[in-house]
Amino acid sequence: MALHVVVGAGPVGSAAARLLADEGERVRLVSRRGGGPEHAGIERVAADATVDLARHGKGAVALYSCAGPAYHRWPTDWPPLGASLVSAAEETGAVLVTTGNLYGYGQVDVPMTEDLPLRPNSVKGQVRASLWAAQLAAHEAGVIRTAEVRGSDYLGAGALSPFSALVLAKVVAGRRASIPADLDAPHSWTYVGDVAKTLVAVAADPNAWGRAWHVPTAPPMSVRALAARTAELAGAPAVRLTKMPAFALRLAGLFNPTAREMLEVQYQFQRPFVLDSSAATDAFGIKPTPTDDALREML
Repeated sequence: MALHVVVGAGPVGSAAARLLADEGERVRLVSRRGGGPEHAGIERVAADATVDLARHGKGAVALYSCAGPAYHRWPTDWPPLGASLVSAAEETGAVLVTTGNLYGYGQVDVPMTEDLPLRPNSVKGQVRASLWAAQLAAHEAGVIRTAEVRGSDYLGAGALSPFSALVLAKVVAGRRASIPADLDAPHSWTYVGDVAKTLVAVAADPNAWGRAWHVPTAPPMSVRALAARTAELAGAPAVRLTKMPAFALRLAGLFNPTAREMLEVQYQFQRPFVLDSSAATDAFGIKPTPTDDALREML
């Protein structure tokens, strides 16, 4: 029974901790508030992961980064957390597997694969690309062992995305919903449970280290199609969905920091945004969870 340390008790961290504990592993779940699922195999620790993380990771075989600083604080909060994770991996010898995203690729016109160069066109994309560059450099120098697992916008219990924040509840209630997106552009949606499965699989396979992997993800669906399917599963009235005009998002950004931060990544929702995850499915045999199952969990 090995020790696994999960940093962050959000939807991905909680899912990873529960998956490992269900497999009989010892799990230490580190978060600021000491939250997470109640499970006999999970030790919940309240701590600041930017401070003395190595002490909490002592004896661990794997360290999973599942934390998520506030959206508007990425440039200030991610660098010290990333440095702490690398330092803890070096001191403990645990393999470091981080939960990443697709921001680092920037705006592309093809389905995203792991071999695409990182060319971020946003501040948040630059932050994520820099974090991975530092991890990979440490890996290639033999200082740590690491890999990154990247997914698209999340579906599943506790998932937070523009869809879950702006559309889900209104669709279920039969109310009109508005979202700043091309309603008919294909978009990839990643199930949080599949993120957890991929993190655990990558950590356990030395051949998977030293590179990024895309989480096995179901075929893309437009926002309109996703909303319509949500209504069907919920037994709700027919969807009433409109495109939020750009000025409305800018106006909201004057008062809401999260809305303000969405402006620079609008390209992800105004054009096709498709993830190719075939490499991880081939390597680990993980098949993406059907979107219907992810929506039922959210409902």
